[in-house]
Amino acid sequence: MRTTIRAALLCAGLVSMPALAAPAVLWEKVWSYDHAAGNAAGQKAEIPAYDPLNDTLWVAGVSGVDVLNARTGALIRHIDLSALGDVNSVAIRNGVAAVAIAAPDHTQPGVVQLFNSNTFAPAERIQVGALPDMVTFTPDGSRLLVANEGERAVMTDPSSTDPAGSVSVIDMSSRTVVATAGFAGVAGSDSVRLFPGKPAAVDLEPEYIAVSPDGSKAYVSLQEANAVGILDLATNTFTEVKSLGTKDYSLPGQGIDPSDKDGSIAVRNVPVKGMYMPDTIATYVAGGQTYLVTANEGDTRDEDVRIKDKSVKLDPSIFPDAAELKKDENLGRLTISPFDGLNANGEHEALYSYGSRSFSIRDANGDLVFDSGDDFERLLGERFPDIFDDGRSDNKGPEPEGLALMDVGGRMLAFIGFERTLEKLATAVIAIYDITDPLQSSFLDFIVSPGDLAPEGLVAFSRDGGYFLAVSSEGSDTTSLFRINLVPEPGGVALVLTALGLLGVIRRKR
Repeated sequence: MRTTIRAALLCAGLVSMPALAAPAVLWEKVWSYDHAAGNAAGQKAEIPAYDPLNDTLWVAGVSGVDVLNARTGALIRHIDLSALGDVNSVAIRNGVAAVAIAAPDHTQPGVVQLFNSNTFAPAERIQVGALPDMVTFTPDGSRLLVANEGERAVMTDPSSTDPAGSVSVIDMSSRTVVATAGFAGVAGSDSVRLFPGKPAAVDLEPEYIAVSPDGSKAYVSLQEANAVGILDLATNTFTEVKSLGTKDYSLPGQGIDPSDKDGSIAVRNVPVKGMYMPDTIATYVAGGQTYLVTANEGDTRDEDVRIKDKSVKLDPSIFPDAAELKKDENLGRLTISPFDGLNANGEHEALYSYGSRSFSIRDANGDLVFDSGDDFERLLGERFPDIFDDGRSDNKGPEPEGLALMDVGGRMLAFIGFERTLEKLATAVIAIYDITDPLQSSFLDFIVSPGDLAPEGLVAFSRDGGYFLAVSSEGSDTTSLFRINLVPEPGGVALVLTALGLLGVIRRKR
């Protein structure tokens, strides 16, 4: 009797049951478009945006924007914007396409050019901050946010012109900038990773923006600072800059391949810490809570050094085996920060490398709740060793950069693109994870796409009951479309069918 009652309650969802097994994901490449083969000189493939009103993909790529038929991949229109500067990003909402364009002198204010996404007619041109690198709408489309990176003129020269990083807030009803949010005096801004001698207001460089699903906050990745800024969209001001901390590669399940000279793919634990330094970030809601997803690429301003360099002195009390560590086949080739982790004597008491070779999930406060650990390098090395680029092991490994989230049949999937795979094989790799339950996120599969290389931007969308992922790859200058499907694992299906069968028995006994 208890068994039948429990089965009935289970079917009704009134008692807990073990979570269904992770689904299997199926993917299929639908089409691919070669932007370099078009007639537009200098056109690249970097950031795609989907327009559901016209079923088109707008692809930003340095010299302009290519508008593609999202069903066939055919070129509909090339919009040449080269006279204005470098095209960095595009976003579309409610029939308006917004294109972020850096000035020819990147230290000067850039612009956002608006277009009618149906007719392609240009509309307002709005001046923003220096080097607008990314643009996104709030969920209701009422505001447009622009990440003004504000990079210095000469990367290797800290004394060169260095404009302040900021976020421009554009009101879409008036189509004017109503606020420019900077970092002067923001809580936490002076306690994150800053370059020596640089104030936070100048040194922090917005890379990417993710708006919370309720439109109340924006999270801004500050890549080189290994931090995230939290922007209050009620006041259009930053309330906090939060350090993302580091990842300890000496812990189980957190290893890396640190050398391009060890003759193999060898993921292992090492006495190094990785600075997460995310590029693309995104938000979603699970269990009523907002979570932040980050692709932890890592980045430098060309300040990096190798552990074997004579300038790198290791604290002998912490690294008694320094001579062994400095060998090429060990840690000697690994690039690290020259100024993080120094003691009073100028010796490294900790070694900090760039990026974490993973993706992470954090809560709304920026605290870590999940990290993919060594999955990317380990699984790629096991499954596709021929396209694993061991020549990048001494730098930032696979460099997870692009990211997109999509709800597929009630499961939240994360797609993470690897910027680095073996170049001569020209094959892109995108990892797929089920992140429906942030704490129990799990790897599902790799999309492996010959003919594409170095995914830069990803956008996911649904259409006519189907699910799709568009990927623009800067290494191959291609945009490809993939159809995504989920198939429940047999164990999960069997559990549901068993419960339904028991419920049927109950009904028959009545």
